[in-house]
Amino acid sequence: MMIKYMYIIVIFMFIIGNLIFVSKYKHLLIILLSLEFMVLSVFFFLLMYLLMLNYEMYMLMVFLVFSVCEGALGLSILVSLIRTHGNDYFKSFNLL
Repeated sequence: MMIKYMYIIVIFMFIIGNLIFVSKYKHLLIILLSLEFMVLSVFFFLLMYLLMLNYEMYMLMVFLVFSVCEGALGLSILVSLIRTHGNDYFKSFNLL
C-alpha cells in the first residue's frame, strides 16, 4: 500500500519537472534545475523498482554517474553562456 503512494509521488515529481521545463521561463538555470529534478524522480523510480524486485543496486550507481556528468555539462554550458553573453536569458542570444 505504501509503495503505491511512493509511485504516485514519483510520477507527480516527474510531471512537475516536465511542466517547469515546458513553461516559458527566461533563465537557463531554472531549466537545468528542472532537468535535474526529473533525473532525481527517475532515480527514485528506479530505486523503488529495484527494491521491489530484490535486484542489486549496481545500475543505480551507473545512473548516478551519468546524471552527475549531465549536471556538470549543463553547468559548464551555463558558465560559458554567461561569459560570452553576460547573462543567462534566452532572449539575449540567438538560438539559430
